[in-house]
Amino acid sequence: MTKLRVGIVGLGFIATGKHLPGLAAHSDLAEVVGFCDFEIDKAETAKDLYGSADAYTTTDYTQLLADPSIDVIHVCTWNVSHAEIACAALEAGKHVLCEKPMAITGSDARRMVETAARTGKKLSVGFQNRFRPENQFLAKAIAEGRLGEIYAATAHAVRRRGVPTWGVFTDKEKQGGGPLIDLGGHAIDLALWYMDNYEVASVTGVVNHKLGDRPEGNMMGLWDPATYTVEDSAFGFVRFTNGASLYVESSWALNVADSREACVTLCGTEGGADTVQIAGSQNLKVTLNNVQGGGLVKTSPEVGAVVFSPGKPPLSGMDQAAVDEAGSWLTAILTDGEPLVTGHQACVVTEILDAIYTSAATGKPVYFNEV
Repeated sequence: MTKLRVGIVGLGFIATGKHLPGLAAHSDLAEVVGFCDFEIDKAETAKDLYGSADAYTTTDYTQLLADPSIDVIHVCTWNVSHAEIACAALEAGKHVLCEKPMAITGSDARRMVETAARTGKKLSVGFQNRFRPENQFLAKAIAEGRLGEIYAATAHAVRRRGVPTWGVFTDKEKQGGGPLIDLGGHAIDLALWYMDNYEVASVTGVVNHKLGDRPEGNMMGLWDPATYTVEDSAFGFVRFTNGASLYVESSWALNVADSREACVTLCGTEGGADTVQIAGSQNLKVTLNNVQGGGLVKTSPEVGAVVFSPGKPPLSGMDQAAVDEAGSWLTAILTDGEPLVTGHQACVVTEILDAIYTSAATGKPVYFNEV
């Protein structure tokens, strides 16, 4: 089998912590050839660790796009540049995996989907939480009909005090927003995927700027209030065309007792489910609830049985997700299959994020039949 040749644009934490280790676990399917970052030292370091024998570095991503030997581009740059680079890569005949969020506006996200359709190239977005073993378990339970019709859900993306103090996370100009666009997208993606519902009727949102000048207690160290230009929390209510609903909660700093990140609560006609973080662990606890024998019942799988599947290394749920995301993406390209995360699905997530910000700014709901 001919290996896919990959170029990476942007070599910050998400590239070196997720994309490159994930690709390295599938060295039989792909090799990383091109490393691009405006800080050339980062590119050189990544190349030395993960590069093919003929790998090279550059500060200009168009060099990777002009390389006819490169089949795939991973976009891991600031949020504001995702759409521009992804569309250019698709136009250059490359398949594209873009880190979340795929864009900072719904219109840019739609442009990416349209470009992929026109060029015939595959487009996916880095919602790796779908690949967590715990979430895969829940998805299978839903497919078996354990929850019935899911008509109400909550997307949880809340940290008590967890403002990232590295990179450009708190810079609205480069990121397009704060915890909503950073964390909220993961939880919304999971909820829509579980509900199998991408037909949005309207979105109402609220955005708060209350704690940006109070860095005390942050588990990632103190941030500089002078450079904190994003929201500290945001909330949204999504109504679907079939009458179903989704409540969205997101924050980096909120006075709650416990954090709950990339988790969901699902309510269906046959049962419900929720996911919560296990204290002191990267793993999740999945709980299913329904009625059996006339009584209310809650059930949870054994954590080990969910996380450590036969034949897989004993990785945490998040580490395993990075490996499985890369393998699924590369296999979709090689077999001409559909990625687990499609461009259309990710586009709807971005449209919801954009609509929450827009609704909060205008004080009015955003109606999707007007988009």
